[in-house]
Amino acid sequence: MPSRRELVQQAIRFQRPERIPIWFVNADQTEGDVMVYHLLLGRQGVSDPQVKEWGYRLEYLNDGTMGHPTEPYLPDWPSAEQYQPPPLREEERMAGLPKFLAVCEDRYRLASLDLSGFTTYMLLRGFENAMVDFLWEPERFSRLMNLIWDFECRLIELASRYGFDAIHFVDDWGTQKGLMISPALWRKLFAPGYRRQFELAHRLGLDVWFHCCGNITEIVEDFHRLGVDVLNISQPNVVDIEWVGRRLRGKQCFLMPISYQTVGIRGTREEIFAEAERLYRLLGIPEGGFIGYVEEYSSMGMSAENYRACAEAFRRLNPTQIFCRS
Repeated sequence: MPSRRELVQQAIRFQRPERIPIWFVNADQTEGDVMVYHLLLGRQGVSDPQVKEWGYRLEYLNDGTMGHPTEPYLPDWPSAEQYQPPPLREEERMAGLPKFLAVCEDRYRLASLDLSGFTTYMLLRGFENAMVDFLWEPERFSRLMNLIWDFECRLIELASRYGFDAIHFVDDWGTQKGLMISPALWRKLFAPGYRRQFELAHRLGLDVWFHCCGNITEIVEDFHRLGVDVLNISQPNVVDIEWVGRRLRGKQCFLMPISYQTVGIRGTREEIFAEAERLYRLLGIPEGGFIGYVEEYSSMGMSAENYRACAEAFRRLNPTQIFCRS
């Protein structure tokens, strides 16, 4: 019998896993095949846990979410140009690893940057400033963005030294209708930095997992070409999944939730099961390429029944039965 770690690897590498692997993201992690270790720390010397190590603040509103940005940390360029990245704080950052490994057992080990890349830049400069920077301050933007990417590369190296299987990026690019910037500008400003990070991870033996919210249909193929091993299309309800499947099914491993804006929240048990099968038919093949993503989302109105139904829906997927009926 393969270990749970091997099962995930088989799905990523299209080596015909005996069942669909599942990642329970923010609750009940030990029910799944993947466990995540969070690398983000709080701000050194600051007692407020809402202030993260980069200096930005996420205000918790007791709504079950990760918090909301209040104001940019580096709103003007004099402060941004003098900014230094956080210290590595290796001992503190990895202090929770023994406890994590004791619980993880034979599961696939994912080290998460938590918020990364453009999302970090936006939280430092503010959304409007960031949009202006791309076009009016390209040199300043490049210096600050490279500082972020360079620090993340140090964390990638750290993850490889501590025996993780993969590095997890969390960087949102989509609105409900499309990208925040044009695909051409995205490819010019961001694709080279991602490629550098992904190539580093691969050289160090790490898989690359990338979470992205919103309608990212226009750059899904770019993520594949840049080297993402597991792509989390976090809002399948706004992405053209049929088009994505026609382009990448059998080539790209996908990490997929039941939409926590539509079916996962308001759907019946039967509708949740049907949506899991639909996503699998469109994106997976019997050899692999599909991992289920289960997130407890009571903050969005998800009932306990629907949360459990999402998990069961992925557990029920049977490649032989599904593709024999196709």
